Amino acid sequence: MKKSLYIIRHGQTDLNLKGIVQGRGINSPLNDTGRQQAEAFYEHYKNEQFDKIYTSTLLRTHQTVDLFLRQGIPWEQLEGLDEIGWGIYEGREQTPEVMQGFLELTGSWRNGELDSSVEGGETPNQLLARQRRALDHIMASPDEEQVLICMHGRAMRVFLCMLINRDIALMDDFPHTNTALYRVHFNGEEFAITDTYNIKHLEGLLTD
Repeated sequence: MKKSLYIIRHGQTDLNLKGIVQGRGINSPLNDTGRQQAEAFYEHYKNEQFDKIYTSTLLRTHQTVDLFLRQGIPWEQLEGLDEIGWGIYEGREQTPEVMQGFLELTGSWRNGELDSSVEGGETPNQLLARQRRALDHIMASPDEEQVLICMHGRAMRVFLCMLINRDIALMDDFPHTNTALYRVHFNGEEFAITDTYNIKHLEGLLTD
């Protein structure tokens, strides 16, 4: 079985723009720029013949792929594609205190401490466990040869590590911005990234 995955981050939200922490528990909509990014992605890839669309359960991913959904492409929401839970940081501005805590936490992840989390949040290993279930579900349909997956920044980087069997401690090696695309091909035995951080569709648009 061969399969092509087009994996994108959702479009911009006002909370992205304002530097407010979004996680699994924040269900914010796209802003005007995010809608423009989503439209630009659609115009660039509308002829790709996707067999299925998978998104997280959060509104910002649904809105990002809405123009594809209007074509009647089958769609499924998977909680395994939701953003990591940021616990007490969710909905808070990135104050110096929050940023220091964030940097310490992500630094510990980089050092391989993947069972650590912010208070009330998820660990990378917990995120990975639900992503494995989501991937198993996506791969269980061999007739879906080309799929579009819309998810979230932190979650996407862990997901990419999982696909290519890279240590998820290296998740931050993958750049991301709103609606950035990674293409991943499964040849029947293993996954390979064939297009990395493609943002050609975003020329002339804000990508914060």
